[in-house]
Amino acid sequence: MRSARRRRIAALAALVSAMFFSTCEQPEGFSEMKLDQGWQFRQAGEEKWYPAQVPGEVHTDLLRQGLIADPFYRDNESTLQWIGKTDWEYQTRFTVAAGLRQRENVELVFAGLDTYADVFLNDSLILRADNMFREWRVACKSLLRAGENTLRVHFRSPINEVLPRMAQLSYQLPAVNDHGEKTSPYTRKAPYHFGWDWGPRFVTSGIWQPVLLEAWEEARVVDLQIIQNQLTEKSARLTAAVEIHATRPQQAEIRIASAENAFPPQTVRCELTPGVQTHRLDFTIANPRLWWPNGMGEQPLYTIHAQLQAGGKNVGQASRRVGLRTVELWQQPDAWGRSFEFVVNGVPVFAKGGNWIPADNFLNRIDAARYAKLLHAVQEANMNMLRVWGGGIYENEKFYELCDELGLMVWQDFMFACSMYPAQPADLANLEQEAIHQVKRLRNHPSLVLWCGNNEVEAGWKGWGWQQQCPDSVWQDYLKIFHGVLPKVCATYDPARPYWPSSPTSYNQEDWPGSPNSGDMHYWGVWHGAEPFAAYLQQTPRFMSEYGFQSFPQLKTIKQFALPEDYDLASPVMVTHQKHGRGNELIRTYTLREFPEPTDFASFLYVSQIVQAEGLKLGTEHLRRLRPRCMGALYWQIDDCWPVASWSSLDYYGRWKALHYFARRFFSPILVSPHHDSTKVEVYIVSDERAPVAATLHLSLIEFNGKVLRQEERPVWVRALSSTNYFSFNKNEWLPAGEEQRAFLLAELHAANGEVLSANTLLFKPVKELRLPSSQISKQVTATANGFQITLAADQFASHVFLTADEHEGFFTDNYFHLVPGRPVTVEFQTEGKIALADFERSLQVKSLTDAFAAPLAHLE
Repeated sequence: MRSARRRRIAALAALVSAMFFSTCEQPEGFSEMKLDQGWQFRQAGEEKWYPAQVPGEVHTDLLRQGLIADPFYRDNESTLQWIGKTDWEYQTRFTVAAGLRQRENVELVFAGLDTYADVFLNDSLILRADNMFREWRVACKSLLRAGENTLRVHFRSPINEVLPRMAQLSYQLPAVNDHGEKTSPYTRKAPYHFGWDWGPRFVTSGIWQPVLLEAWEEARVVDLQIIQNQLTEKSARLTAAVEIHATRPQQAEIRIASAENAFPPQTVRCELTPGVQTHRLDFTIANPRLWWPNGMGEQPLYTIHAQLQAGGKNVGQASRRVGLRTVELWQQPDAWGRSFEFVVNGVPVFAKGGNWIPADNFLNRIDAARYAKLLHAVQEANMNMLRVWGGGIYENEKFYELCDELGLMVWQDFMFACSMYPAQPADLANLEQEAIHQVKRLRNHPSLVLWCGNNEVEAGWKGWGWQQQCPDSVWQDYLKIFHGVLPKVCATYDPARPYWPSSPTSYNQEDWPGSPNSGDMHYWGVWHGAEPFAAYLQQTPRFMSEYGFQSFPQLKTIKQFALPEDYDLASPVMVTHQKHGRGNELIRTYTLREFPEPTDFASFLYVSQIVQAEGLKLGTEHLRRLRPRCMGALYWQIDDCWPVASWSSLDYYGRWKALHYFARRFFSPILVSPHHDSTKVEVYIVSDERAPVAATLHLSLIEFNGKVLRQEERPVWVRALSSTNYFSFNKNEWLPAGEEQRAFLLAELHAANGEVLSANTLLFKPVKELRLPSSQISKQVTATANGFQITLAADQFASHVFLTADEHEGFFTDNYFHLVPGRPVTVEFQTEGKIALADFERSLQVKSLTDAFAAPLAHLE
């Protein structure tokens, strides 16, 4: 009876909520017209117009019309630099209904213009835009005509626009990754468009966000912010702050409700006055469900709807989807200096993840499906944080919605990176409006946990020689932006969320940015400094927000931009797709430190991924073992903006490199992590779980031929939120003479039900010093509902087993793993399309590490 009653009450509440929301579908007196059809573009001054796509940009429009070759193919990049030095025009014609023109207010809304744009409505100049990251709203009623109207946007070259300003300066602002005229610091445009050490130089122009024609009467809802005042297990006390633009004084009502019936719909009366104002309505959610980072709990979300009524009519509305959680950035004195840790719902969180760059040079290509593919891959790799890096863009709304749903905390940089920036009054006013727009746009997302002023600007000033290049006024400009405008905007519009001025920086601004005692660190001794991977073990950061190593994508990806004659690292095409000046040299140097010379081009690609994955595994497991001294590991980088050799773990097409498979293991919620020095082996268990776990630690010392030399088994009580050494042994006692070259340690942690919580393999020597056998790998393939199941077994230890099926698109659920004799491994190949079993078996290739080297090798047995 009681449960039936609850169901009836829930059904009634859902009906009431549905009725409320149905009345909010379209405010009376409000109309919205999307201007996304009929667009044309041309090179300024030319006669002929071509069809264009809006939202979009000029490079993809040129490509779509067959006017340029694929910018990413081979070495086409160099032939297309003229596009960024050219002015372009976009135009469309549209007809507005007579009723729309009779509305009290009619506005053109540009969600994003890239970048220097003069906008004409019926040949009248209505807007001069100069910032890619701002929304532009222009009253236009007086210029609209009955019948056909013409909207034209003239884009001035972002390069040519800035050159005259630069010519007037006695010095040039540093811009280390601008591959051209160094105009990027003066332009509020995505810095990576001007080139980076992993990305090409394509200086775009275009209407990159939607264009709307909005008409409204006496008032409209400008914004809705849900403010969390107090959060306990029993209740969440919240405030809906409704920003309203009114044109006349009148009485009104604001109504709020929840799509989930989390609280009874509520109403407050208010007095509207001409202009923009904010009215607040308090409400309470009983027994709130908390939002947690990935791996620590669920991610429930509440949809809050606000409706503005005036004169008995619904005149405006807005909805926001929010999660209930607390977030703090703790920086407390401790034994090592001062902590740097994110605390969510009172629980310290070890941040696991990476740095996110825009997923394409041409932003209109990144649709919802592509965001979903990439971000689900991030979640599946046990990550809980992404740093949206300051050289790209403030991401699309879909990105943050998915992060909310997947439990991916977002460290959000403002868009400043690796350059100094001007701070004249006009610059500061422009930056302030950009910051206000973006903070207000993103502040309701529970995934967003930090605002950060910039990427490596402070580090560049203090450590890259910029102080010698520039007058002190440039540093004063830095302070105006990153210790003035930006923190002020954050404090005004999003005071509950922490602000951090630069990455890296230290708690005490007088300290060196990247101090191991406080703040966050970028460590590039490995890679840029050519230090060995073992140097990771000497780092003791409080939070590592950048570290990384390059690899090449797999051959299947290279085939999509190169021809067989290009399959040489020194070929013009491969050099074009390697943007770091020493990149190929460094990959080769590190490879030959650990491995023999790979036998061919495809093998070098494969081994480069293993070098990257093993190096980052060594560094990341070390950082996790340091918990609580270190409380974050964000490697560089997650994704690519084009097909390239880079630091990414997901290539341009979303294919998992070895590093991403490794990340899923070394970021597992519970990690068993054995490591060794010259005399001893220590086996740590690291736990991000909020509760202790009873488990059994299994250690097996095994020869490559499968012979078990020694085994240990012991029950362990894995403490919550901890890193502990659970077992140590002297190598000389466990390893007879010569066994370091032909044996490995297998560490496994088993739950009470037998489930393997974590497994890890420790090799005692670099591969080229091992007596690694050439193993025979058998495979059995069976068809499944979603693809194929592959069971692999090896007669001897097979290292870094790699599966490919290049003829077919799909995903291997595991890859780049070790096969231990007597322990078969089953992997699934998931595909959307239907593939015949025989076709898949013919395409499937399986190789292990020894296959990458010429035989015979001296160390093989």
